Amino acid sequence: MKKILVTGCNGQLGRAVRAVYAGEDVEFINTDVAEADGIRALDITDVNAVCSLVEEAKPDVIINCAAHTNVDACEMQWDAAYRINALGPRNLSIAAAKTGAKLIHVSTDYVFEGNGTKPYSEFDEIHPISAYGKTKAEGERFVRDFAGKYFIFRTAWLYGDGKNFVKTMLRLSESHDEVSVVKDQQGSPTSALELARAIHHFEPTENYGIFHATCEGATNWADFAEEIFARAGKKTKVRHVTSEEYARMNPASAKRPAYSILENYMMKLTGDYRMADWRDALDEYMKTLGY
Repeated sequence: MKKILVTGCNGQLGRAVRAVYAGEDVEFINTDVAEADGIRALDITDVNAVCSLVEEAKPDVIINCAAHTNVDACEMQWDAAYRINALGPRNLSIAAAKTGAKLIHVSTDYVFEGNGTKPYSEFDEIHPISAYGKTKAEGERFVRDFAGKYFIFRTAWLYGDGKNFVKTMLRLSESHDEVSVVKDQQGSPTSALELARAIHHFEPTENYGIFHATCEGATNWADFAEEIFARAGKKTKVRHVTSEEYARMNPASAKRPAYSILENYMMKLTGDYRMADWRDALDEYMKTLGY
């Protein structure tokens, strides 16, 4: 029986990963920050704790779904962000290399500056502009330096079973006739389930390396909101605003990439794998919410 250790198992991606593997001959070692029924507490920033658990459990695969993803908070909490987003992956890489486990690590479009004009491939140079992006880039570097067998999946605009943009828009529609949403940031909304399916596809292989893993196609946040409202039958209007206008209304401390469309080049080139179009993935997700 294959043994898979999941960090951040209660997050959007952690839940999706477990759902995708449901019914298979797999034993999960589920870990998160806090202990709960069937979940072991694991502080991934503690190298001794990580190595101890991995050596005890001897997983075949480690899937790191844990991260400090609050982009604005990362600006004010650099040490915490660095420990979780950089040292955590380093510690898991060290433990994976010791035991021969495969490591699957999830990264982000924020490792790019976001001023491009064409989709970023895995071969484009990274240049993060926020604390979140910088610490995630360091996490990637540690994985490359310390892990023997690894996959790094860069994703973007993730939503699933948890707090996310889709649910925020639906919640706001209950009390607002109009919402202001940024129109000049472009990316690819990606369902956690689609990312989990990609992980499930590549995990048994030895096709190691860095992969971009977003749903196909692209949009901006304002148009994305309109698509959500249309599927939910909501009458809420979307006011398209610039990032500058939005910042004046809602001061934020972190810079966002204006253009963060990723090309899943390595998936198609080496794995003959294609993720769903973002609209189809959104349709599937909305059905799970009852729409």
